[in-house]
Amino acid sequence: MSGRSGGAGSGLTWSVLREVKCAELEQAADGWGRVSNRADAARDRIEGQLLPGLRDTQRGEAPDAAVRGLRQLGMNFQYIYTECGLMRTTLNSLAHEIKTQQRVLQGALDDAAALRFTVHADGSVTYPAAGEGLVDGKPLAGGTASGVPNPGMVPPSGLVAPNPNAGKAQDIADRVAQAVRAAADADWRYTRILRSLKAHEGLGVPVATWTDAAADAAAVRDAARGYLRDAIPHDASPAERKAWWAGLTDEQREEYLAVYPDRIGNLDGIPALVRDAANRDNLQLLMGKLEGRDDDDSATKLAALREIDRQLRAGPKAGEPPMYLLGIGDQGNGRAIVSYGNPDTARNVAAYVPGLNTSLDKEFAEGDLKRARDLSIVANRHGAPAAVITWLGYDAPQSPDGLRSLAVAVGGRAEEGGKAFQEFMGGIKAANGREDPHMTAIGHSYGSRTVGGAAQEPGGIPGVDEIVFVGSPGVGVDSADDLGVGRDHVFVGAAANDVVTKLPSKAESVLGTVGVGFGGPAAAYAVGDLVDRRDDDVWFGRDPASEAFGARRFEVGDGPFLIGKGKIDVDAHSEYFDPEIDRASVENMALITAGHADKIKREEPR
Repeated sequence: MSGRSGGAGSGLTWSVLREVKCAELEQAADGWGRVSNRADAARDRIEGQLLPGLRDTQRGEAPDAAVRGLRQLGMNFQYIYTECGLMRTTLNSLAHEIKTQQRVLQGALDDAAALRFTVHADGSVTYPAAGEGLVDGKPLAGGTASGVPNPGMVPPSGLVAPNPNAGKAQDIADRVAQAVRAAADADWRYTRILRSLKAHEGLGVPVATWTDAAADAAAVRDAARGYLRDAIPHDASPAERKAWWAGLTDEQREEYLAVYPDRIGNLDGIPALVRDAANRDNLQLLMGKLEGRDDDDSATKLAALREIDRQLRAGPKAGEPPMYLLGIGDQGNGRAIVSYGNPDTARNVAAYVPGLNTSLDKEFAEGDLKRARDLSIVANRHGAPAAVITWLGYDAPQSPDGLRSLAVAVGGRAEEGGKAFQEFMGGIKAANGREDPHMTAIGHSYGSRTVGGAAQEPGGIPGVDEIVFVGSPGVGVDSADDLGVGRDHVFVGAAANDVVTKLPSKAESVLGTVGVGFGGPAAAYAVGDLVDRRDDDVWFGRDPASEAFGARRFEVGDGPFLIGKGKIDVDAHSEYFDPEIDRASVENMALITAGHADKIKREEPR
């Protein structure tokens, strides 16, 4: 609007504001939107058709070079899509704010016309004589009121003009001044944003360009909050969010995906395909954001994001389910939610919650994601389509000494994570297109305590039919009956040599705490034998593998001995999801996920 467009600026008057043609701004926005959509379509064609065709049919140096070139071209189109989408929303948001102020202005002008007041070019308002003088009874003289752009900054004078028209004129003048001031402010803000939305010269899109794009996106998001962000139903139920998204026009959806991929991609209840598209774009912006930092935390998260990006671009191998990015973020210890298989179309859906020391790092991106992928592959061999999710949607406790300091793992993180997991599963249920999908919640280590916390929330875990615990130090309740699905639908795997499943309750004795904090797992194991004669109390309540708890224990491998070759070995705690090491455990969890719990191999409770 500034400069040649003849719009709002430092010399803006109400007459200029009234004549601003917002339709022209919106038409320009539509043009940028068309460019953005074409770039998006080109990227989809490269990644969905050209790259898979080359990877699946061609081998050699030339095809490999072509793949690298196409990937770079796809990244370029993704950048064009992002920046043009930001241009579109910037122009639409500017038009939205100017139209709002035009309505305020027109309302003031209409009131002035009805009262036969005169609004001057400078925004002052002249009003006629009215009322009666106390002495002679004649009408009181008229006058002129000047508007105050920020009335809150001007202290009241305490004086009241005797002419009844004076107050009305002052109100009109103030509204005119405020509309002009707000429009000028909007023009100034958006002019700065539009000037910043420019790319580096050349055909490539280097990392630094994505860093700039992250800053561009942050600026547009902040500016567009009244136009787009404030309408996002963050406080609604997953079903209401699903309905909200379904009710948007295609143009509105495109803008939300371009400007707020971080919010749409992490909004429970939104379709998985939409979340995946949004999060893939947000992944690029996050990497660009973290590239501009040099602290250890950013470097750790960046390594994880790069690995997730690599896996997404590589695509599934033969026999593997497709990968969907349902959540990503750098807040706290990092967030990542990845599904193997589409949870909106799958008959069977399982979500796995990792535990102690899990954060958004390369180990998570390689190891924890592989756990879900492997379980999905096996579950899909048992009939109906299955999707398995790795859910890092909370800050798991972090302990630099690993299992030696399990004492740091108090229940607070599990309660917070439980609420988030409950909402996530509600979103999965709402978005699933099947009438009654079969859903399973799986908690490993401290993640089992988080799942237990979710089950204790009002209403339990939405849609969940089965609950599985492996390597559990307790789940926060003393009976499977307290988890809301019935004890016959609660399953537990506990390796014979997994010390975490035998840590004594912190309430049993001071020795238990001393054992965990200072003696390490071996001491805790020994103390457990001494103070827990029945062997049914662990760190967070009754042992889920115990007979007293009442769950159905399934067969898993024993795992390596705690002490072997002169050192402590806690690998028994982390092998439950590895089909090459503990096939029995993976097979049993896959059967439960696939709805065939009657076929699992059982093990006697402790």
